[in-house]
Amino acid sequence: MLFMVRIKVELPGEMDPAKVKALGDAEADRAIELIQAGRMRKVWRIVGERANFSIWEADSLEDFHADISSLPLHPWMSVDVTPMIEHPATQAYEDRVGPFPTI
Repeated sequence: MLFMVRIKVELPGEMDPAKVKALGDAEADRAIELIQAGRMRKVWRIVGERANFSIWEADSLEDFHADISSLPLHPWMSVDVTPMIEHPATQAYEDRVGPFPTI
C-alpha cells in the first residue's frame, strides 16, 4: 500500500534548544532506518514550514501507523494521510513506451 503523507511539526516555543537538537538527530536516525527498510520512499521539505510531503509504503494500515508513530517527533506532528493506487496512465505509458520515469 502506498500513502501520500503531509506532516507538519509544531514544537512548543519554550522547548529547550538542546532537546530540539536531540529530537532532530533522533528523527534523522529513525528516518534513515525507515528509508533503508523501503517504508519511507521519498520525502520533500515544504518551503518556509517545518513540514514535509512524503511517500510511504506499508503492507497494512497497522504497519503504516506503527511506522509513523515510531518517529521521535510524532507527539508534535499533525499528519494527513492519503492512500494511493496506481493511475491507469501509468500502465498505459508502460505498455506503450516502457518503464515509467522515476523522480
